[in-house]
Amino acid sequence: MAKILIVEDNEDLANTVRTFLMFEHHTVEHLVDGQEASDHLRTFQYELIILDWSLPNLSGLDILKRFRSLGGTTPVLMLTGHDTVSEKEAGLDSGADDYLTKPFHMKELGARVRALLRRPAAVNSNVLEAGNITIDTAKYRVTVNGEPMTLVPREFQLLEFFMRHPNQVFSPEALLNRVWPSDSEATTEALRTALKRLRKKVDPDGNLLRTVHGVGYILEVS
Repeated sequence: MAKILIVEDNEDLANTVRTFLMFEHHTVEHLVDGQEASDHLRTFQYELIILDWSLPNLSGLDILKRFRSLGGTTPVLMLTGHDTVSEKEAGLDSGADDYLTKPFHMKELGARVRALLRRPAAVNSNVLEAGNITIDTAKYRVTVNGEPMTLVPREFQLLEFFMRHPNQVFSPEALLNRVWPSDSEATTEALRTALKRLRKKVDPDGNLLRTVHGVGYILEVS
């Protein structure tokens, strides 16, 4: 599961892509305005950005250039009707990681999304392990001591995030930003409640998911 931003002003296409990616268990957000997207990316973080070239107020190419100039490293997949070699070269030279020309098949989009989310493999593996916990994101499965454990989607997303970023402390605000949708009205209390439920299910002894008082939370593994 990944948090993905689609920036596309064709509502029908955006809805089709969004539905497809949500079926793959991703958290997906959608923006239509170029300037709004550029401003949005200064605050919110994603695992993947799907970016149209032609957008109102600011082009996808300009968004990409600004994003990279500010140090943004998130993989970017460009969606566009521009199919000449020079235009593809411009997109890739501006920092795009991949390029998909419209019209395209959803299966091809899915393959490219999976490929981008696998970079690097150590960070984006489908199967993650921490202590006695194993999570398989492709099969949407969690086991604890080899026994299957049922998690609700938000618990699964939290666990996956921690397991992809072990031994790092995250503030409540950072977790809300990285795991919850950007337009969510979730509070730190909602985060604490979700973490409490998650700990009860996968780490009742508190050996892995720890609170760093006054700072945040960490998945501590050796």
